[in-house]
Amino acid sequence: MNEDADLEALRRFDGVARLFPLPDFVLFPHVLKGLHIFEQRYRQMTEDALATDRLIAMVLLKPGWEEDYEGNPEIHSMSCIAHIVDHERLPDGKFNLEVRGLCRLQLEEEVLNLKLYRSARGKIACDPIHEDNPIVRMELAKAALPWLLNDKAAFSQLQAMFQSTLPLGVLCDILAYYLPLVAEAKQELLAEPGIDKRAELMLRKLRTNPPEILPMPRPVRHRKFPPDFSAN
Repeated sequence: MNEDADLEALRRFDGVARLFPLPDFVLFPHVLKGLHIFEQRYRQMTEDALATDRLIAMVLLKPGWEEDYEGNPEIHSMSCIAHIVDHERLPDGKFNLEVRGLCRLQLEEEVLNLKLYRSARGKIACDPIHEDNPIVRMELAKAALPWLLNDKAAFSQLQAMFQSTLPLGVLCDILAYYLPLVAEAKQELLAEPGIDKRAELMLRKLRTNPPEILPMPRPVRHRKFPPDFSAN
């Protein structure tokens, strides 16, 4: 990872974000995600991002998006601003991207433009320096570890993460990204900027039975745990 490049990208952010709305995916700070860009409007978004600050804002569409997907369906107000750290331009004009979530971005209002894609004005909301409560950290570990009992490698890696110096807010975001919560539950966690409240909310999610939380799926080889992440 290149923290200097991430920080420089954030410094270049002018307060207006290119929006990449998706119906069932929530990106969190500190994690890497591969994206395949094929719609014309998002190819244009990618071209513009690569030519400037390499930033896009990943945002979840609200329920009912199917009726107006080609237009401007409603979106949630909390998004994650992401830095394009690598890209592949395909011969047919599509892109493969690797993006890293940098921090939360509170969207305030959409901005009219002459582009095919949507834009919105927003304020960056990165985690503050925080004194973690070791009891909360322990309770979160106890609640999260049983989810990975069917994957010994992931279980061991998660144990190591909780025993490391990773901040509590980072741990919550990594768990929210990786564990099979439904999209609306993930969005609720993304929308909570307070670290202590986020940890409490994560505990409630982990202790709640379906349908809010889906069953843990069988391990999938291509899904890495823990996901690559940035501690900045």
